[in-house]
Amino acid sequence: MFKKENRSNTFSGILFVALFAMSATYLSAFPIFIHLAISPLIIGIVLGIIYANTLRNKLPQEWVPGIMFSTKILLRAGIILYGFRLTFQSIEAVGLAGIATSVTVVTTTFIIGYFVGTKILKLDRDTTILVTAGSSICGAAAVLATEPVVNGEPYKSAIAVSTVIIFGTTAMFLYPFLYREGYIPLSPQDMGIYIGGTIHEVAHVVAAGNAIGPETAKTAVIVKMIRVMMIAPFLLVLGFWLAKTSKNATTKQKTKVVIPWFAVFFMLVAGFNSFDLLPLQVVGGINSIDTFLLTMAMTALGMETSADKFKKAGMKPIYLASILFIWLIFGGFYIVKIATSIF
Repeated sequence: MFKKENRSNTFSGILFVALFAMSATYLSAFPIFIHLAISPLIIGIVLGIIYANTLRNKLPQEWVPGIMFSTKILLRAGIILYGFRLTFQSIEAVGLAGIATSVTVVTTTFIIGYFVGTKILKLDRDTTILVTAGSSICGAAAVLATEPVVNGEPYKSAIAVSTVIIFGTTAMFLYPFLYREGYIPLSPQDMGIYIGGTIHEVAHVVAAGNAIGPETAKTAVIVKMIRVMMIAPFLLVLGFWLAKTSKNATTKQKTKVVIPWFAVFFMLVAGFNSFDLLPLQVVGGINSIDTFLLTMAMTALGMETSADKFKKAGMKPIYLASILFIWLIFGGFYIVKIATSIF
């Protein structure tokens, strides 16, 4: 990829992706996108998909390694730096009810999603895992983090992210409406646990929480961050499980366990950030860089996604995400009720 004879072309590909990511970042500052809580990551993958289905054949083939570098290396770097958005102290603020809700929602949603996707809908394993990770943990970031572990094709990640966009945005508007109409009988703090424990994207959680009130918003964000922290143990367990269940078609030997080290480093970074050793301005700068890296990764994934691949996947990923969305609304509500009554 970075051999001397092709180094300049690889850098050209990376720069090409970066220009798209810069455009996505610029567009994300438009009032309509701010109002809808649409992050540059989402805009980036949409721009990438538009490019993939219009001018992709004009791209010099020598630049493709730069795009692949963005989907692999920059993606992992972005997930590691995502740890600077978290501190372990924030967990204390929501208590055991918030922790129990997060753990239960992530675990049950993944189990339900995997069973429904592979057994009932007969969806392929990789797409099922990616869609389910997006619904159960933290939206697009979870899809990005899971993609290297399942080693799936880029278009499958794009499909999973599209389900996050659809149902995360729907939840962002639906939850505050139902709460204001009296259909969700929870206190403001418990509503924060419900929002943080069941809505897909961090940005969607922030928007939905603020639509109800500051107490709800604060609790929602903290609970959501607990779900984000679960990326690392989730990926470690997933990596071991996939290695145990996947067999080579010819030798029938079980695959070697591949530890997603970037998930380990993610937790180490979160631990380091918990000591508050860096000034807030520095952490803010790191988070801005991280957002840009993740936007580049999403854009590059979009560039590898053609309409034909979406057609090939069909409606099954949407069906799966719909089932999980309904589960998060109703199952998540009862999980919160039980957790808050016990703790």
